Amino acid sequence: MKSSLTHLTCSATGETYDANQLHNLSKAGKPLLACYDLQKASETLTLESLKLRVWNMWRYAEVLPWPGAEKLVTLNEGGTPLLRASRIEQKFGFKNLLIKDESVNPTGSFKARGLAAAINAALQRGSLSFAIPTAGNAGGALASYAALAGVPAHIFMPADTPLAFKTECEASGAHLNLVDGLISDCGKIVAEREEKEGWFNVSTLKEPYRIEGKKTMGYEIAEQLNFNLPDVIVYPTGGGTGLIGMWKAFDEMESMGWIGVKRPRMVSVQTEGCAPIVKAFQEDKTHADFWDNAHTCASGLRVPAAIGDFLILEAVRKSNGTAVAVSDKEMMRYSREMAALTGIFPAPEGGACLAATLKLLKSGEIDKNDQIVLFNTGSGYKYLEAYQTD
Repeated sequence: MKSSLTHLTCSATGETYDANQLHNLSKAGKPLLACYDLQKASETLTLESLKLRVWNMWRYAEVLPWPGAEKLVTLNEGGTPLLRASRIEQKFGFKNLLIKDESVNPTGSFKARGLAAAINAALQRGSLSFAIPTAGNAGGALASYAALAGVPAHIFMPADTPLAFKTECEASGAHLNLVDGLISDCGKIVAEREEKEGWFNVSTLKEPYRIEGKKTMGYEIAEQLNFNLPDVIVYPTGGGTGLIGMWKAFDEMESMGWIGVKRPRMVSVQTEGCAPIVKAFQEDKTHADFWDNAHTCASGLRVPAAIGDFLILEAVRKSNGTAVAVSDKEMMRYSREMAALTGIFPAPEGGACLAATLKLLKSGEIDKNDQIVLFNTGSGYKYLEAYQTD
């Protein structure tokens, strides 16, 4: 297996960049996206070859920043189950409801995918020290992969982040810095210090490869459904890397002849206490305004500004999807419902997806006969405070 990565391109201007060099944002201050020779990739990445590959995200090596098996830093991330939620179907009237359970990833969340891709790519290009602002799960993932690679990780996290995330980072040997503020305040500190300290900044969409790890969720859903994409994907949106990544994956798979032109309707889910994407969608804007006084018990959704906001909104609109906000009360109620009806102990973000799906069913924006995939992005074990105070 060999990566077919050719170059990077600015998501706003189309300007190209050398994929062999370390990069953060483009000159325009926008995310860089990885581009591949998909014709070349399809010569070895075939539906037949997949049958012989290990069931983790690196099975799609040709369309990832694959460093080679002998150099790969991995905890066997990806390859998560897509589970039929039959008891939720029975209770609420759905005909085909599936949950992509990312809680079984290493480090307990979908962030393992993105950070594995980013760390491997950066190490291959000469980085030896990393920094990240985080709402929780991304910090834990960086700490774990940095520990495995034997390189330092500097984690900047809001001081009121749940205890499990702090403990995870410290136990993995990371340098944990608690900040009085939000993830946006943590991001400012990293940006101010990264050049002086020699850190490589692996913030959401501020380097090109976290999105590449996250896009494998789209590849897996397609493969798990025999390359027939679902009608609807319901996704909790903080920084939005996974939603953007899956949309990118669908285009790549179509280019390789794996799927046709059909796309799922993409639903972006946020909370009422922090809903910049929902507000921008409703106001028909291409960019989201900064959300003042962001608050929610789902730390992964407490992201007042997403640098990839225009990419999230573009995917939602092109797919004829929507954006919906739920209250913390609804989110925790349906987190408990999901646990009681499926055996999955979800992060609040997973409960938010179920709450949003029920809202959309009630409003008629989705139909009970639709095939729906909703995401549980992490483990409820990291959010015990939210469950105890609900």
